[in-house]
Amino acid sequence: MRKVKIIGGAVTKFGRHLDRNMKSLVAEAVNGALASAGIDKGMLQGAWVGNAAQGLLNGQECIRGQVVLRAMGIGGIPVVNVENACAASATALNGAWAMVALGEMDVAVAIGMEKMYMEDKSKVIAAFTGGMDVEMLPVIMENFKKQEEQVRKELEALGQAGKEKSGQRTVFMDVYAIGARRHMTKYGTTQRQLAAISSKNHFHSSMNPFAQYQNTFTIEEVIAAPEVAWPLTRPMCSPIGDGAAAVIVCSDEFARRTGAKGVEIAACLLGSGEDFPPGGKNPTLQKLSRRAYEKAGLGPEDISIAELHDATAFGELYVTEELGFCKEGEGGPFAEAGHSTLGGKLPVNVSGGLESQGHPVGATGVRQIVELYWHLTGQAGKRQVEGAKVGLAQNAGGTIGEGEAALSVTILKA
Repeated sequence: MRKVKIIGGAVTKFGRHLDRNMKSLVAEAVNGALASAGIDKGMLQGAWVGNAAQGLLNGQECIRGQVVLRAMGIGGIPVVNVENACAASATALNGAWAMVALGEMDVAVAIGMEKMYMEDKSKVIAAFTGGMDVEMLPVIMENFKKQEEQVRKELEALGQAGKEKSGQRTVFMDVYAIGARRHMTKYGTTQRQLAAISSKNHFHSSMNPFAQYQNTFTIEEVIAAPEVAWPLTRPMCSPIGDGAAAVIVCSDEFARRTGAKGVEIAACLLGSGEDFPPGGKNPTLQKLSRRAYEKAGLGPEDISIAELHDATAFGELYVTEELGFCKEGEGGPFAEAGHSTLGGKLPVNVSGGLESQGHPVGATGVRQIVELYWHLTGQAGKRQVEGAKVGLAQNAGGTIGEGEAALSVTILKA
């Protein structure tokens, strides 16, 4: 297997792009990535395009990548369309990396793209619901109703009933809320610790011009915000959005030939969920991360910066434990102590994470990689992690049972 590098990356601003189509968003991201790599689109030998829901949202199926790339004059090369829930573009990166590593091509582009804002919000909700076992949905929804009723009774006993509710939510917010409540019961995690993660990520996003939200929240403001599914409030949950991201992947030889500095893809692994006891420990991410560390020849203590899949603040909390950044059950204190804040022991989601950067689901995986690439090459501006040498991205998508359906862990080295 050949050494593979990333030599360029770009993202669009994430947010509501009601006046733009997918073609214009992808063109901006791909042209930006090519410019940062210092190469021409005619040099590309392959493209992997990750997208989760365009078929459901606007009917474009089968040839999504070919459609957006032909519009910007890229054709003739193999274009592989990848659909894998929120991990779609992380999976696209894996495909591009593998073909370059095998020597089948020297340079390729990995793209993530999504447009989710539309007047008919029921289509968006249906798209997210499709990321679960739809045959089991009646059982899942009944369980959520029972859980919510139990929480209502508990909050009434604590004198917290009647808090303003946020608007429509996807079923995934209920999944994360159940996980958070179990973690609170087992380890003593607090809502304040979850709010500390959210406040930290919103602070990070205030320095990120590409973030959907760039406003800050104190911990108290996060707690006081409208409730989505207790203990999660609105700032703790990622918004949907529109956006695209792209990275240029190439062989080490190609990078040297073009004079590009680049960063090495030291590990690029995929996994999927597996059965485990209800309420028990999910072993999948732990095993996947151990394989990634082994392949990269390092451990969690060597990571300089991490971009984690914080679809909610609880997502970041438990993943810091699963990846070995702190001990099991200590994700809350780890964040509350400031260890994951810019300037701390291990900065996490310096982009603002999904909570603030936004989550156009098919674009998120590659967007995380672009963020790491910028930090490892000293291009992150005000939010730069000084001396960053190793970056880790963790991306996840869909849910089967109580765990994620698709997972990825990628490690980059400067």
